[in-house]
Amino acid sequence: MSIEVRDCNGALLADGDNVSLIKDLKLKGSSTVLKRGTMIRGIRLTDSEDEIEGRTDKIKGLVLRTEFLKKA
Repeated sequence: MSIEVRDCNGALLADGDNVSLIKDLKLKGSSTVLKRGTMIRGIRLTDSEDEIEGRTDKIKGLVLRTEFLKKA
């Protein structure tokens, strides 16, 4: 049983894909804001079809919802 993970436009996502943010996101527990257009490189899929793990240049170990991402 395979989980299909899709971005906000319905494009299929896979491990290692690059995605970008479509909305400014404030990180919980931090004063950091990820701006729209920020690239998240080399994503990893999780057990949930609504979430992925990724990292930016400054922040590692992000868990992001797919509704705020588009495939780059």
